[in-house]
Amino acid sequence: MGIVTLIFLFAGIFFLNIEAPEKDKIVDSIPEETPEEAAPPPPPEIGKISKEKLFSILSKTDVSKTDKNIFLVDTPEANFKIFTSIDVPLQEYLLSLISQVKQLTRGKPQRIAFVVMEPETGKIIAMTGYDLSKPDTNPCLESDFPAASVFKIVTASAAVETLGYDPETQLYFNGNKYTLYKRQVQDTKNNKHAYQISFSSAFAESVNPVFGKIGKNYLGKEKLESYANAFGFNQLIHSELPFVSGNFETNSNDFHLAELGSGYNYDTTISPVFGAMLISAVVNKGRIMMPTLVEHVTDTEGDVIYKTEPATYKSAITPKTAETMMQIMQKTITTGTARKSFRNASKDPVLSKLIMGGKTGSLNNREHTIRYDWFTGFGKEKNGGKKIAMAIVVGHGEYIGTKSSAYGNMILKQYFKKQPDTRAQL
Repeated sequence: MGIVTLIFLFAGIFFLNIEAPEKDKIVDSIPEETPEEAAPPPPPEIGKISKEKLFSILSKTDVSKTDKNIFLVDTPEANFKIFTSIDVPLQEYLLSLISQVKQLTRGKPQRIAFVVMEPETGKIIAMTGYDLSKPDTNPCLESDFPAASVFKIVTASAAVETLGYDPETQLYFNGNKYTLYKRQVQDTKNNKHAYQISFSSAFAESVNPVFGKIGKNYLGKEKLESYANAFGFNQLIHSELPFVSGNFETNSNDFHLAELGSGYNYDTTISPVFGAMLISAVVNKGRIMMPTLVEHVTDTEGDVIYKTEPATYKSAITPKTAETMMQIMQKTITTGTARKSFRNASKDPVLSKLIMGGKTGSLNNREHTIRYDWFTGFGKEKNGGKKIAMAIVVGHGEYIGTKSSAYGNMILKQYFKKQPDTRAQL
């Protein structure tokens, strides 16, 4: 009997040694348990769902064209209920704006996209748009929009951190504010024909020669590349809706650095979601959060099988730089390129209670058939914790319709007016 017992004992040890590697593969996916409590691991698609699987599911459901924030999804493996961060009243409002512009015969945009995000969490709370040439796409995720002067956010941040600029730093330029020629970016301090302007005013008024000089003469290739990378350019962002942030490339042409620094070029591109992320860095003390759409997913039993936790994507700039950038961005609203769209904000019952700022940008496409018009901005309560970051891009056709900054005004009014929270409702 002793010999038989030893035979079974050694056989059991041998069996366990064979099976051990399979157990190791799932150690980091399930809670640690004692041998007595351990149970056979569940199949991969039961009890959990991967971000990749979730992306596959969401790619078949265009959430940008619906006002729901909960989605019931049937798959061959299982049924899921997906809870998103979409703010239903705000999404409904944006969809109504899209419906209105689609009915226009004059001034109808060729492309348009709205993205609204919580800067402290990265949650996308509204997202919609259309592209007349590609009706099945979600333009909010497309990264082929020219960044135009929105890139001045990156250039200005680099100037604050590495050149010691503050809002009152005095700068000089020659010629028109909105042109960019080689003679306008020569490294001359000032002359009798030069205009003097503060750094904050140059940003608010989007003065191309000033930012061309900063890019070419004072920052240079290495610093421009470093800060573009710090903000997240040239990267595939692995959220539940993977997308490319944007494109930024330098070359050996010195004048190209002036074009890049000012945003006056066709090569630098961004997606609308990434545009909202750039603003989020300023509002969130320099940190860019990973953009998310899904809050959690449950199975047929109601058990949570996927949950999103806020995560930092990039620390782009220091909190001190972010504070300075917020100051100069407010001038875009009060005295800069968006002032006409916000001219009565101080008397408005909603907007007067907010701190607002942003950056505009405009540029034709290469074929000069579309005029792209950006407003990337933020709003935060003066006496409260609510804040949002947003990116709006309008691709105007033959006729210029409603400008992006005017849409920014509308979104801020809609979101910050008193309304019930309906995110958890189906």
